[in-house]
Amino acid sequence: MSKQFTIQGDNIHDIKSFYKEINRLFMSSEDWEISESLDAFNDLLYGGFGSLSSDEDIDLIWKNISKNKSDLGLETTLEFYKNKLKEPTIYNTDFIQEKITELEQGFGKTYFEIIMEIIVNQSRIHLIEK
Repeated sequence: MSKQFTIQGDNIHDIKSFYKEINRLFMSSEDWEISESLDAFNDLLYGGFGSLSSDEDIDLIWKNISKNKSDLGLETTLEFYKNKLKEPTIYNTDFIQEKITELEQGFGKTYFEIIMEIIVNQSRIHLIEK
């Protein structure tokens, strides 16, 4: 039987609140939290810390996912990338500008779409959209 976790979509309205919800759900037994990073989210789902082991099947129930698709959609993603441009010594600004251009031209991936890609690439995690 799969272990079940439920993301409460009503708790999510932007990137910061997405990670707050993920930490509430998966990291409550730890004395640390994952950072606001897609790489950290991917590492978490891979397992081995928090509430996830690396060898168990997971049913990930995501309530009000349609709201979060909008919350983490185009505008949020553009803001995310534009904020990175403010720190050119930390981030590859050419890469970031390329991502902004792709989004503005209608074929870039939103933050939500990247999250979905990370989830579906974990074969042991079964997403249940509510």
